Amino acid sequence: MARTRIKFCGITRIDDLQEAVALGVDAVGIVFCPSSPRAVNVQQACALIDRCTPFVTCVGLFMNQDAGTINQIMQEVSIDMLQFHGEESADFCASFGLPYLKSVAMGSETLSVSELDYPTASALLLDSNELGQAGGSGKQFDWKKIPSIEQPVILAGGLEANNVTAAIKQVRPFAVDVSSGIEKAKGIKDIKKMKEFVNSVRVADEC
Repeated sequence: MARTRIKFCGITRIDDLQEAVALGVDAVGIVFCPSSPRAVNVQQACALIDRCTPFVTCVGLFMNQDAGTINQIMQEVSIDMLQFHGEESADFCASFGLPYLKSVAMGSETLSVSELDYPTASALLLDSNELGQAGGSGKQFDWKKIPSIEQPVILAGGLEANNVTAAIKQVRPFAVDVSSGIEKAKGIKDIKKMKEFVNSVRVADEC
């Protein structure tokens, strides 16, 4: 039986990180894009990662930021993996010496081949935003639009406990990524929603 991996993104509080770890999630996303309401600074990120446990991947999220900024944060924060949510090239994403995820804007009217052309990415994260927009909107995209992709797929965009089981059954992604669907306010997670989301994923895995 395949197990769908789970990433909780936009973690800003130590209590939320500890709950995510206790629930057995595979990865936590820490946002470094200043325009995001879920962004944290270096000191906050270090405090969060210090509470992470082995086998939980800490993913640093960036969007159209310069290499100098990213390298500086990498020197100060023990990030395991990078996630690029902007219009970064494949060469740029691969230049930092860490595994990376590349977000694909599935909310756009058309999906260009170039948006999928990231052969060095560990996985492609399919989100509901339009090209150039940030994720975390809580909106869902049409899962039927997903093209054939050879790399592992991480499904995001509008996922929550009441639709993630259906999403997994239809798409069969490698992993699911959730942010707003487990929140009571932007950047503030809801323990009940977190537990319900994980339980719904496990239900899908049993089908």
